Amino acid sequence: MSFLLISLIVLQVSWIQLFCLIVIVGHLQKQNKMATQVTKINSYLTKILLVCGIISGPLFIAVVLTQFFTRAGADIHRLPLSLLSLGDLGWIQIANFIITGLLALACAIGIRRVLAGGKVETWGPLLVSTYGLGLILAGIFHPDPGYGFPLGAPAGASPTISSHAMVHNLGFLIVVLSLISASFVFARGFKSRGMKEWATYSNLTGIVALVLLVVGFATYTIMAITLMGFIAFGWVSMIAGRLNA
Repeated sequence: MSFLLISLIVLQVSWIQLFCLIVIVGHLQKQNKMATQVTKINSYLTKILLVCGIISGPLFIAVVLTQFFTRAGADIHRLPLSLLSLGDLGWIQIANFIITGLLALACAIGIRRVLAGGKVETWGPLLVSTYGLGLILAGIFHPDPGYGFPLGAPAGASPTISSHAMVHNLGFLIVVLSLISASFVFARGFKSRGMKEWATYSNLTGIVALVLLVVGFATYTIMAITLMGFIAFGWVSMIAGRLNA
């Protein structure tokens, strides 16, 4: 009897252990499945954030060019694109500034999620985010009328500068400094990863943008500054596309 009782007890314990093992294995499999789903969601979210960066440059440039070719008095050769924020249709460029800025902020988050650790990986996304904030600032605070735009404005630059125009100019300065600095920061990061073509592209972007900026202000060539912006904005989209590949 004692042997039979002991055998029953051992058998019962074995069944209990087997049941517990099945429960534990099932729980682990469920956790692994959930972890896989979370990873997929995070990966999808990162791609969406980077897509925001991909479309930001082409969207901004397309909206600006459309306005230059369709709005009365808007001459791309002599008119700073910021002045498109003025007039009855000024809301289009205001929205363009703010939306592009928000897309840049989303892109910065996506870049930070792709890159991990290190000074380059920290400063790169940070500079892209300040670029976005500068655009938003430029959209909220409009410039003063000038260069004959809107119709009836002074033929040259505004003789005085208002407080909102000063903040707008500050936003422009933040955008320019952020993009030029970011290009050199990313060039260093690409070089450390053996991506020489992208390092060269980023370095050239920073150099060309800086040269166009200096030439534009030194010679009052508005087109040079506009071209500088197009090149730098396009570079952000290209970087986002590369990291999303």
